[in-house]
Amino acid sequence: MLSATPVLADTEDDLARQLANPVAALISVPFQLNYDSDMGPANDGRRYLLNVQPVIPISLNAEWNLISRTIVPLIDQQDVFPGEGSQSGVGNIVQSLFLSPALPTASGVVWGAGPVFLLPTASNSLLGTEKWGMGPTGVALRQQGAWTVGALANHIWSLGGNDADPDISATFIQPFITYITPTRTTFALNTESTYDWKAKQWAVPINFNVAQLLRVGDQLLQVGGGVRFWAAGGNTAPEGWGFRLTATLLFTR
Repeated sequence: MLSATPVLADTEDDLARQLANPVAALISVPFQLNYDSDMGPANDGRRYLLNVQPVIPISLNAEWNLISRTIVPLIDQQDVFPGEGSQSGVGNIVQSLFLSPALPTASGVVWGAGPVFLLPTASNSLLGTEKWGMGPTGVALRQQGAWTVGALANHIWSLGGNDADPDISATFIQPFITYITPTRTTFALNTESTYDWKAKQWAVPINFNVAQLLRVGDQLLQVGGGVRFWAAGGNTAPEGWGFRLTATLLFTR
């Protein structure tokens, strides 16, 4: 059974380590606000992107968990597409399901694999495609002491939808490394790279983030912020520097 009561049972050190693990058996609701600029052909566009990313683990038995990870993008952008002005609303939802062993392997590796789905939920055609999509996803990591090193990846192909929209074949790769201090401050470095096989283009933001685990009353949360640099991108992708703010609520099962 799942519940949404504040975390009390686990130690805060354990919770900080679980937050560095994308397939940890921990209910959490991350909010991730990204700001990017220099978008569009004229490099005068800007975008605020708030990703709401609930993570819900389901215990199947003593050996296996099913981890549901959902990304709901809320977008406000301006001058990204010439002559179109500004757009605000919901983008396309990405839903991932990871089947993951309840315990690490003998060598300490944590892994999960399953399907990923792209849902055409965009409230405006300029905020996302009107294509359905599906593909495989997987994650593998190792935690040793204060360090977590791993990678998450998926590939999505379009299955149907608006014939006027281009077909999708995109690979997402997110290698990551985190270090957690004795005061439960987490330093994280990752890339969230996407390769569009149709356009033959990379989009590569490099993110550095610092986050702190806090207790407010009985509620534990992690808050943080950092910078991002776009090392590569297509015609409408951002350029240069942006920033990211995060807040994650933690709950027990």
